[in-house]
Formats: sequence, structure tokens, C-alpha cells
Amino acid sequence: MVQPQPDPELPLPGGAGTAPVGGWRGKLVRFVDSTGFRTTVVVVILLNAAVLGLQTMEELDGGHLPVLHILDEIALGFFVIELALRITAHRGAFFRDGWSIFDFAVVAVAVLPLGGNLEIFRVLRVLRIMRLLTVVPRLRKVVTAMLTALPGMNAALLVLAVVFYMFSVITTKLFGEQFPGLFGSIDQSLFTLFQIMTLESWASGIVRPVMALHPHAPFVFVPFILLTAYGIVNLFVAMVVAAMSQAAHEDAEEQEQAINDLGQEIRDLRSEIRALREERNDR
Repeated sequence: MVQPQPDPELPLPGGAGTAPVGGWRGKLVRFVDSTGFRTTVVVVILLNAAVLGLQTMEELDGGHLPVLHILDEIALGFFVIELALRITAHRGAFFRDGWSIFDFAVVAVAVLPLGGNLEIFRVLRVLRIMRLLTVVPRLRKVVTAMLTALPGMNAALLVLAVVFYMFSVITTKLFGEQFPGLFGSIDQSLFTLFQIMTLESWASGIVRPVMALHPHAPFVFVPFILLTAYGIVNLFVAMVVAAMSQAAHEDAEEQEQAINDLGQEIRDLRSEIRALREERNDR
């Protein structure tokens, strides 16, 4: 007698686990999680991004704007249908996945009938481009690694805040009287120091004019640049790289474990086949 087969375990959105799904819903889950469907979503996202960019170009003739608006609405309709299919397929599991909630929020902002002072929120429809992070697995891994590295950055951020505050007090005391626009107060000094940290026109626009009246200024600005732009900021980069490396290592271990499990299943299947053959020969 043929034993009924259990429903296959299908992945939930965003890799949130597995759940037994069969029948028409199982087919729908396989469809929305298929490579072809995800590729179609990526293509529509990229085309929609191009349309949103073209709508901002003043060089285009006004007659093209209605066409672009129609294309934008078609893309939005596609995203609504896509989310409806995914919610129907995964049901409650859809809202237990952070990436799926992000997709839902981005599309919902564009669908809401906002008007008047709230019309500015319609500009957030450009966030649909961010959905590439949820659809492309490699991009999703990068964002996950960055979020994983955030807790370790707390100490570095605290050190950066202490350094900024210390140098803002120093520069305000030393240079505030002669350069009130740059170092006249703590907040102005903080902004000026932030510009120096970015290395944007820091020499010609800030340091050299200050050096003309204060020759000792390099003894203040050079250590600040070494501590921030070349020290703490590079520490942030190192933390993110370390988190990405750890994530890649974990993925490799998971793939290796999956291969080992598959090999064990094959060996067990071979043993069962061998036992069946021996049983048949004994008969």
C-alpha cells in the first residue's frame, strides 16, 4: 500500500525557516520564491528606478511626463500584485520576516492617498529602489553584516564623540575670537571639525587661514585628523569587513553542513536499496 507523502517543507520569505505547505498554496510558494519571479521583480525595480529618474529631468518634453506617470503606476501595480501573491503564499510568516515588512512599508507609502502637506511623503516612492536589497541575496548579506557590526560600534562612536567634543572646546577657545564663523561656538566648531574629518577643503578653506594668525594650529588639526579620519573611521570600516567575513564564513559552514547532510541521506538511501535487494534475493 502506498503511504501518503507529507507536504513538502518550503522556505519562508527571507529565510525565516520552513513550514509544510502543499496543494495550490505550495505551488504559489514555489512560484513567488522561484528565480524567474525574483528576476522579474529585479527588472521591474530597475525600470521603475529609471522612470523615477527621468521624471526629474527638465530636459524632457512635457508630453513625456504622462507616459512616465503611467509607467510608474504600472510598476506600482506590479508591486502590489507581487506583495498580494507573497502574502497569500506565506500568510502570517510574511509579517514575521523583517525584509518582507520593509517591502510592504515601501509599497504602502506609495499607495496611500496622500495629499496637501503630506504630499511630500509621495517622494518616498523612490525607496522602491531599496527593494533591491531584499530581492538580491548578496546585497541582503551586506546589509545584514552592517547591522551585525552596529553593536560593536558603540564604543567606537563614544570615543569619536569624546574626541569631537574635546577638540571643539579647544578650537573654540583658541580660534573662536578671530574666526567666529568657523569656531565661534561649540556647535559651529563641531560642524567645522566634521568638515575637516571629511577632508573636504580642510587645508585651503580652514586650516591655512587659521595658520596665518595661529602658527601652532597644525598641532591641533593634524592630531585630530589622524584620530578621526585615519583612525576611528577606519576602525568602523574594519568592523564592517570583519562582520562580512564572519557572515561569509558562517554561510560556508552552512553550505558544508548541507552537503554533508545530503551525502548522509544518499548513503542512507543506498543502504535501504541494498537491504531491499537482499530481501528480494532471499525470497
